[in-house]
Amino acid sequence: MFGGQKIPLARPRVRTRTGKEVELDSYRRLQQDGRLQRAGAERVVCGLSTRKYRRAVESVLDGYGIRKSSVSRYFVRATAKQLQELCERRLEGLELVALLIDGIEFAGQTLVVALGVEEDGTKYVLGLWQGATENATVCKALLEDLVARGLDPERRYLVVIDGSKALRAAVEKVFGERAQGQRCQLHKRRNVQDHLPELCRADYDRQLRNAYALSSYADAQAALERIWRQLVEVNPSAARSLEEGMAETLTLHRLGVSPLLRRSLSSTNLIESCLSTVRHVARNVKRWRAGGHIARWTAAGLLEAEKKFRKVKGYRELKELNRILNPELHSQAQVA
Repeated sequence: MFGGQKIPLARPRVRTRTGKEVELDSYRRLQQDGRLQRAGAERVVCGLSTRKYRRAVESVLDGYGIRKSSVSRYFVRATAKQLQELCERRLEGLELVALLIDGIEFAGQTLVVALGVEEDGTKYVLGLWQGATENATVCKALLEDLVARGLDPERRYLVVIDGSKALRAAVEKVFGERAQGQRCQLHKRRNVQDHLPELCRADYDRQLRNAYALSSYADAQAALERIWRQLVEVNPSAARSLEEGMAETLTLHRLGVSPLLRRSLSSTNLIESCLSTVRHVARNVKRWRAGGHIARWTAAGLLEAEKKFRKVKGYRELKELNRILNPELHSQAQVA
C-alpha cells in the first residue's frame, strides 16, 4: 500500500540457509499503511456505498483493493478503531456544564448517546452504550462509563433529557440530587398535542410555546398552570401529560438562564441533530448484522457530526450557569 492505494510490487524473497522465509520489516510496513482504510471509510461515511465504490474510484485512479469486499474490510477496520477511540476518550480535562442524553434505534437495538457542552460552548460526543431498549440499566451503564473515564460525579450538571423515565432514573442513581434535570420542552408540547383533537392542537401548542417563552419563572409556571386547568375540562389525559414532570421543563427558568442560552438547552435538539447525521450516514445499510455492526456505524456517524459542531447559541452565558450550578468551586477559585 502506497499513497492510500494498493500498487503492484515485485515482492523480494529472503530465505535462511535452511530454506525458511524471513519476514521483511519494510514489506510489513507497506502492508500496514492506514491511509487506504481511512480513505475508504471517509467515502463510505459520505454516502458512497461499497457496491458503487469501485465504479466511482476507477474513473480517478487505476488501483487495487477497491472491490466491494475489500472496501467493506477497510471500513470495518477503520470504524472499529473509531469506536474504540470514542469509547476510550478521557474526560478529565473537559469543563462540562451540560449533558444531553438520547437514544437512537437500529434493527431493534438502541444505542444511548451522551453529548457534553463545555463552559466555552464547545460540544463533545462523550460516549455511547448499546442495549435492546432505552432502559435504566443501559443508561446507568453509560453514565457509569463516563464517570470511569474521568467525568466528575461530584459536580453539578444540567442534564437535558426527553422525558424518558429510564433516563431520569439512571441520572438519579449516578448523580443523585446533584443533577439538575431539564425536560425537553418540545417533547412535552408534542406529548400534550397527541392527546388532543386535531382542531385544538394548534391553539394549545401556541399557548404552551408562549408560556415557555416567558422570561420569569413565576410567570411561566403560572401560565402553564392556567393551561393545565383548561385542559382538565377539555381532555383530562392531556392535562395529566402536561402535569407530569412540568416543573422540570422550567429548570432553566428557575436557574435564571438567559433566553438565548435557554433556547439552546431547553430541548434535546442539539443531540437530535447529531443523531440525524448518524441516520444519514447509515442510510445505505440494507441489512444490520450482530455484534458491533450497529455500534461501529453509529460511532462513525457521531464523529462525522462532531466535525461540523459549532458553539451553542448563548455560550457566553455558560460560565454564569456553571457558577450557579457549582458555587463552591468558584468560591474556592477566588480564594486561591
